[in-house]
Amino acid sequence: MSDEPEEVSVDTEEVQAEEEPAPEVILPPETETVEAAPEEEEKPATKRGKKDLSPEELAEQERLQKIIAAREIIEVDPVHTPVEYQTEGKGKIMIGPPTLTRFEKARILGARALQLSLGAPPFIQVPKEVATSLDLAYTELQKRVIPITIRRVLPNGDFQNIPIDLFD
Repeated sequence: MSDEPEEVSVDTEEVQAEEEPAPEVILPPETETVEAAPEEEEKPATKRGKKDLSPEELAEQERLQKIIAAREIIEVDPVHTPVEYQTEGKGKIMIGPPTLTRFEKARILGARALQLSLGAPPFIQVPKEVATSLDLAYTELQKRVIPITIRRVLPNGDFQNIPIDLFD
């Protein structure tokens, strides 16, 4: 026996690939073209499928373009300076409802409760049934002793400063 490998002959058969049948191509049915009668001729279409304008329509468009071009162009709106509405006496609330909204109440109560919890002196004698700073703030709001002013602002910047004692 020798160390050299023996030659091994391998007989390989070439397998011929079977040809697959070509997929059938389905063609759309032929449509018959119908020619328009010579009496029904349409105007030739432009690029976008729109019809050409008549001379009267062109003249009207040019007239409208001249009117539009002659208009005054406002480049800058005049600056609106905010105006304060004065509150003089009862019933003079001009912006918003005559009572405090729930959002204004919540803001007032939250701010006053925070002040009281941080050591601010109360404006009324503390009742025995009051347990938290929020209860005390609510009692002060009911008695209208909190020195606060509500500012109601309109979208154009006009505003009204309303003292809390004017609300119902």
